[in-house]
Amino acid sequence: MLSFRIGKQGSCGNLMEIDTPAPGPGQIGLEIHACALNFADLLMVEGRYQDTPPLPFTPGLECAGRVTAVGDDISEFQIGDRVAVFGGQGGLAEFGVFDAARAVPLPASVGYDAAAASLIAYGTSLLALEQQARLQKGETLLVTGAAGGVGLTAVEIGKHLGATVIAQARGEEKLAVAKAAGADHLIDASEDLRLRVKALGGADVVYDAVGGETWKAAFRATNPGGRLLPIGFAGGEVPQIPANHLLVKNLTVIGFYLGGLVSLRPELGRETFDKLMRWLAEGRITPHISHRLPLSETAQGLELIRNRKATGKVIMQPRPETTG
Repeated sequence: MLSFRIGKQGSCGNLMEIDTPAPGPGQIGLEIHACALNFADLLMVEGRYQDTPPLPFTPGLECAGRVTAVGDDISEFQIGDRVAVFGGQGGLAEFGVFDAARAVPLPASVGYDAAAASLIAYGTSLLALEQQARLQKGETLLVTGAAGGVGLTAVEIGKHLGATVIAQARGEEKLAVAKAAGADHLIDASEDLRLRVKALGGADVVYDAVGGETWKAAFRATNPGGRLLPIGFAGGEVPQIPANHLLVKNLTVIGFYLGGLVSLRPELGRETFDKLMRWLAEGRITPHISHRLPLSETAQGLELIRNRKATGKVIMQPRPETTG
């Protein structure tokens, strides 16, 4: 089978022919039809991700496809079932083996592309905003990097939860994407974020995927009693948090990492992913996919994310002729 392999840390990776793996106890074998790229894949390739596997490995945190084999003690899945998987690695290949506990069944109306594009981005936003930050109807949510893979879902989920959403992104095209997802107010990344947010009444909850100076401005624009979620650091700088400001303004900074929470509370992860598949079937959420590329162009797909030329998700398709 073909697999996009990382054999040397920091390398761009190569498409290689390797043996098709067989599932062990508690695992399923999957014919992969779609794999969604994430910024975390870039960090993993560079050896800077908290869950980077030992070399060599196949990246690809989330994927969807058809079950081709089942290991011992598996009763919830059968050969031929269509599933989505948050495997943490292994999605950038024609076939993969994944823990069955990380898989959820797909409703008949949900295609592979949409399913693969939904687990991490929507799962992160739903759990972070609803479970961790307790975003309430009528509150103001600020989303930075709002046209990116997770940022765009935060705009959508925030609207579902009844918040007024301020979206920050770079350029008219990306802001238009955020507006289409439901953003009430738009701020270009070239503008003074703090002043613009303060003029809109401040933020009660901040969902920041950028870090650096963007985090600092968002932090200063947060209302007393507000909650801040440092989701990622696409800007490259991990911000330092002034504890004295937390004290004075009664602010709460909430650490959130989807992979860690799902490992700690697998039942919560499964419940969340099942809910997302239902929402997809009902049309309550619609993943924005800016690029669909064959598996052979995985390096180009990663560059789209590295250079911030993608909006929403980039989908790699090992079998584009059958991917839905």
